[in-house]
Amino acid sequence: MEPWATSDQVWQGALIFGRIGAVLLMLPGVGESYVPPRIRLSLALVVTLALWPVVSGALPPLPETLGAMAGWIIREVIVGLMIGALLRAFTTALSTAGEIVSLQTALSFAQTANPLQAQPGTTISAFLMLLGTTLIFATNTHHLFIAGLVGSYELIAPAKPLITGDFTELAIRTLGDSFMLGVQLSAPVIVFALIFNLASGLVGRVMPQFQVFFAAAPLGIILGLSVFALSLGVLGTVFIDRYQALARIFAGGAGG
Repeated sequence: MEPWATSDQVWQGALIFGRIGAVLLMLPGVGESYVPPRIRLSLALVVTLALWPVVSGALPPLPETLGAMAGWIIREVIVGLMIGALLRAFTTALSTAGEIVSLQTALSFAQTANPLQAQPGTTISAFLMLLGTTLIFATNTHHLFIAGLVGSYELIAPAKPLITGDFTELAIRTLGDSFMLGVQLSAPVIVFALIFNLASGLVGRVMPQFQVFFAAAPLGIILGLSVFALSLGVLGTVFIDRYQALARIFAGGAGG
């Protein structure tokens, strides 16, 4: 072990830190606003030191000009933001599912502060976002993030051109899949709301004198939340399986 770092080693560490820091800035749980910046920077530095012996061979040599150095650093930061944005975008499936469940149970006006988003959301949506973040760490899915960081140096090597076209296609597909998954996760409540509203309308037609709204509103909330609670286990399992499949896209580069 050398007691000092050479200029090439400092340059390689800066490149790795640029990508790792950008990814950790966007990751669910780690990149939230309530996490102190010192914690995130310290974690990025530790991960950089851990990955340097593994990925240093894929890094370009030290450029001769300051402009070239800045260009490489900016490129690595952009790559890190791209990867982190994809991993964060998929968590919007839980937000979509929470909004749909809130609409179907007449709780869409129950707004609360969502610590995982920049704006308030429905209570159910905030609950599902926190549940998803908890499942990510409880199932050790964050280990796939570390493997994905290593694999990203094979999928998006610094010495190769930036694959903006492939990333755009993957981003569009990820957003589409996340919205579809959000609808699928809320499907039990959607089916219940459809049947319940049809039954309420039928009762209103058969018994015009009966105050359907006053009886159906609280009953719909109670039964809707009950169906949501019963499907919560399947909801979490399906989400974490799909999220792990997305993380393995980047982690596959490390395994190959």
